[in-house]
Amino acid sequence: MNTTEIIYLSKKGMKELRKSVANLERDRHQTIVELRDLDKTDGHDERLARVEKLAVLESIESELADKQAYLASAKLFPRKRDALKVAIGSMVELVDASGRKVVYTIVDSIEANPSDGRISFKSPLGQNLIGKTIADTVKWGAGLKMNQFQLVRIS
Repeated sequence: MNTTEIIYLSKKGMKELRKSVANLERDRHQTIVELRDLDKTDGHDERLARVEKLAVLESIESELADKQAYLASAKLFPRKRDALKVAIGSMVELVDASGRKVVYTIVDSIEANPSDGRISFKSPLGQNLIGKTIADTVKWGAGLKMNQFQLVRIS
């Protein structure tokens, strides 16, 4: 990750990232304690368990380093956003051809979770939404499967 790149997160995204870092730090501590306990044994099975724990610890430390780097370069969305055009941090309300309404918040990739209503500004839909205004038609998809939404609200 390029640590000079600023990542914009919502309050919810920032809270989730901090919680994830805290959980990884707790898991790392617990794994180190378990490794110390395994050091006190000298059986073959215990040596294998130690090797496995070392691999787990390495994985935890790698993920923790990545998330700490994200946290170090993370900032909250700008408070003032132009409600006339879609930008990162905007909440958009879209209506499809059958009248079904969907609401999404445009976020950075690290925070994206479409099932929770948060889509990345780098996703196909997110890319097509950025810069759009109310009443614009948003088309996205690939090949024969094209989706179309009407942008009805930006907040």
